[in-house]
Amino acid sequence: MSFEEKNIWVYLGLAVVIPVVYFATILSQVMTTPVGDIDYIIPMIGAIALAIVIAIVGSIAVSIASGSYLKDERDKQISRRGDAVGLSVLGTLAIVPLAFAMLEIAPFWIANSIYFAEVVAAIVASAVKLAAYRQGL
Repeated sequence: MSFEEKNIWVYLGLAVVIPVVYFATILSQVMTTPVGDIDYIIPMIGAIALAIVIAIVGSIAVSIASGSYLKDERDKQISRRGDAVGLSVLGTLAIVPLAFAMLEIAPFWIANSIYFAEVVAAIVASAVKLAAYRQGL
């Protein structure tokens, strides 16, 4: 398994676990608290920052463990393909928060739908990259 593939596994794990914890924590309050009263900004920023920090530390750890961090042409092609698919997903899902804003729906839902779109795009991009490694590019 290449350095890049190991990195994608780390990133995919983060892209699943951290948002699940965030959404479980925040959305559990929706039934009992008006969305205008839910403090979601700091937890969302925290979740995003935590994912970034852990991704960097994880990348360094993978680099040290594998002894290599070089990308070859195949890694670059796989990354481009996965990123292109992820951006397509993100662009498609961006319609939801845009519609929410046009309908003047609460900022809580707009922000969380943007975060959700980012998470889904990251998961899809990672899955496409891993599939390319497994199936061969």
